[in-house]
Amino acid sequence: MKRLSSLLAIAAALALPAGAAAAPKPQPKPPSVPDATVKIDVGHLHGGRADIYDTVPVQGTLSPYVPGQKVEVTFYLDGHRLLSRDVAVQKGSNGAGSFESSVIVREDGKYAVAAKHKANAALGGDSTVRKSWKVSFPSLHPGECSKVVKGFKKALAEMGYVAGGGKCFNGRLGREVLAYRKVNDMNRSQKAGAGLVKKVFGGKGGYHVKYSNAGEHAEVPLGKQVLVLIKQGKPFAIYPVSTGKPSTPTITGHYTFYRQEPGYNSEGMYYSFYWHNGYAVHGYAEVPNYAASHGCVRTFIADQPRIYEQLHYGESIFVF
Repeated sequence: MKRLSSLLAIAAALALPAGAAAAPKPQPKPPSVPDATVKIDVGHLHGGRADIYDTVPVQGTLSPYVPGQKVEVTFYLDGHRLLSRDVAVQKGSNGAGSFESSVIVREDGKYAVAAKHKANAALGGDSTVRKSWKVSFPSLHPGECSKVVKGFKKALAEMGYVAGGGKCFNGRLGREVLAYRKVNDMNRSQKAGAGLVKKVFGGKGGYHVKYSNAGEHAEVPLGKQVLVLIKQGKPFAIYPVSTGKPSTPTITGHYTFYRQEPGYNSEGMYYSFYWHNGYAVHGYAEVPNYAASHGCVRTFIADQPRIYEQLHYGESIFVF
């Protein structure tokens, strides 16, 4: 009888539904992740602009502060991503964290910055809208030495107006500014105003080569009063010149360089390179901003030794 009772108890237990088993103990609910708020502020702006080569600082906050967090700060130029940095968040005031970053304004365009915190197990995600600014440019003056002058020289050189190295506004730079002004039909001076500086940093105002398939050659557009040296279809040197006055005009056409004459001659011509009869490219004491020679292509004394080395026997010169 006892054995039968035991068997019946076992059978009854096996017949119970699974749900009737003992319920597990409830687990504690995980704590909720706090929402994040990211804010940024852009410094060193004047009327929504930063000076070229300025360092623009960005300061921000992440609330609430949670140790070990990072914020992605992204800078943009003309709508395209310029660079991104993951910046560590430091403990700040009033329960918030703080972070900072910066960018150097090296070229013209519309800059912007935004910050983003990606959600993780400790803190929610958030991002800012882009805050933007533009670039302002100064006037440059003879004798001035600065990183802006250095950058201005570099930007000119990329278009063929090679003003040498260094960071000072010297005589050679002044002559290249004059050449730039001549090419672009501006007032013929050596003044580098803010508008001109802005155009140069923007890569505007280059010389348009007329004979791009002529190999290495020289061009003298009489209307612009410049000598342009060209290689592989691009200018690599541009010089201000003075060609023949109306009573003794410079002949036009296609010629080749055939004779050199180093130093000064009896006519005051300096380092002459002849291309047709008595017509030559040469340095001279007087190089006004207009056509004033007896037919030759006059250059500044300081430029001519370099030009003399840059030209070659048999090289073409186009005068038009």
